[in-house]
Amino acid sequence: MRADDDACWPALPYDAWKDTYDTLHLWSQVVGKIALALAAPLNHCWAVALWVTPRGLTTRPLPHGTRTFTIQFDFIDHQLLIRTSDGMTRTLALQPQSVADFYHTLLDTLDGMGLPVKIHPTSTELPEPIRLDRDTRHHSYDREYVNRLCRILVQVDRVFTDSQCEFIGKCSPVNFFWGSFDLAVTRFSGRRAPPRDGPAFQRDAYSHEVISHGFWPGSGPVLEPAFYAYAAPEPAGLKEASVLPKQAFYHRELGEFILPYEKVRQADTPDEMIHAFIDSTYARAAELAHWDRHALERTAAA
Repeated sequence: MRADDDACWPALPYDAWKDTYDTLHLWSQVVGKIALALAAPLNHCWAVALWVTPRGLTTRPLPHGTRTFTIQFDFIDHQLLIRTSDGMTRTLALQPQSVADFYHTLLDTLDGMGLPVKIHPTSTELPEPIRLDRDTRHHSYDREYVNRLCRILVQVDRVFTDSQCEFIGKCSPVNFFWGSFDLAVTRFSGRRAPPRDGPAFQRDAYSHEVISHGFWPGSGPVLEPAFYAYAAPEPAGLKEASVLPKQAFYHRELGEFILPYEKVRQADTPDEMIHAFIDSTYARAAELAHWDRHALERTAAA
């Protein structure tokens, strides 16, 4: 790997930044829940997801009466920026502090800007719920590893966006989901999926057939950063399908194909490896699920 590649695709060993990861995940949930309280209920939770910026992550413009505002994580200067449509700006330092302190400081700041908001203070999509307004156990913030995550997200967002250009069916933006703390992009067949059990947001997310690709910093059964791919509902035979690159494999506990990030960053051409993973997993899943690829793909439709 060239030195400039290492700057774009830095190492992100899970054990080295786990405590910061856990804290940042919960901070993102505080911001995400503010979006959830205020944003229009677009389908598939797209309005409440965060977006990648050149410096970190941001909410969409959030309505508050006739005003709008954004909350932005700047992982280069390590600040949380709140900007309003009428010119107000507040800056909070991103530094070692408890989730409870982050929660109260942010909500108090919004209140002082005339943007009061009430959110449900319990974490979501975690094995054990955590009261965000009371959590003093998570308080780590390692600037170096947060900046590494930022650099990776910028590159993944770029490659994921480029990978969708030949798909002309319905496709999501590249979204950062704060509940699961992953970056994802999803293609739709256009057909309704069978009804799904689970919470309302999952039923909405999987109301139609999808093939999704994403990047996850790692936790649960995969304690390393990884790219993933899955189809929902999963067609018969997908578990046994052959995909590219050779370093990818089907993780039966997750029900997803996994490509370890470390394999990507060590590759001569990381972009090409990611594209091979996306293209092959999509092709296998779409074929097995009998998607109308002629109608959904630019090349096929030409």
